[in-house]
Amino acid sequence: MFGFVSDVGNVRTLNEDYYGYLHEKDYSIYVVADGMGGHNAGEVASKIAVEETIKNFKVNKSITESIRKANEKIYLLSVEDKNLSGMGTTITVAVIENNNIEIGHVGDSSCFVVDGNNIIKITRDHSLVQELIEIGSITEEQAKTHPNRNIITRALGTNDSIDIDVYKLELSGREKFILCTDGLSNYVEQDEMLSIVSKENCKEACLDMVELAKSRGGRDNITVIVFEGEGRGC
Repeated sequence: MFGFVSDVGNVRTLNEDYYGYLHEKDYSIYVVADGMGGHNAGEVASKIAVEETIKNFKVNKSITESIRKANEKIYLLSVEDKNLSGMGTTITVAVIENNNIEIGHVGDSSCFVVDGNNIIKITRDHSLVQELIEIGSITEEQAKTHPNRNIITRALGTNDSIDIDVYKLELSGREKFILCTDGLSNYVEQDEMLSIVSKENCKEACLDMVELAKSRGGRDNITVIVFEGEGRGC
């Protein structure tokens, strides 16, 4: 019906990525998060982000409000527990409902849409290198090896409030969507994602993209979800 993989990668011993999904009668929700922080704080932040967002969406049916509530919980825990101080996480959420998809986004995890022979990155990274690209200081190719490529400029849990990017698209029913952490997108090019997702079912596509990222170093945790436009098939 859909596919997902979360892999620790080749170097790290702890997987600080987290993912989740929920299929209800009138909607489907998919979430990926990439945690950061000392000790196991990143793992805590990403788990809370995903689980709280899904739980809150069941009640309020609002992506932005659900992410805000998750942010508040992570931030309060980071303030109350010194072992969790400074923790944060990216989050990318996709909700399919009434032949539309809505995406909420904070950080540098990503959402891509594949439709026919085209792949488009929907989300914009909240990262230092993205800002440098946009002002013309570096190229996209230079960004891939930039020494500060891991610095993100917006994350859940680092402040008591958060700005959330929201994107809305109408569905044709042909699309496939990719949600992933930067452990995938930093190693696998968009045209490679397109080729893999176009030829394989959702689960096989996830496995092959993760293996490709690991064959190129896999220095980060790698998480990916692939699902079709109506949220059920594939």
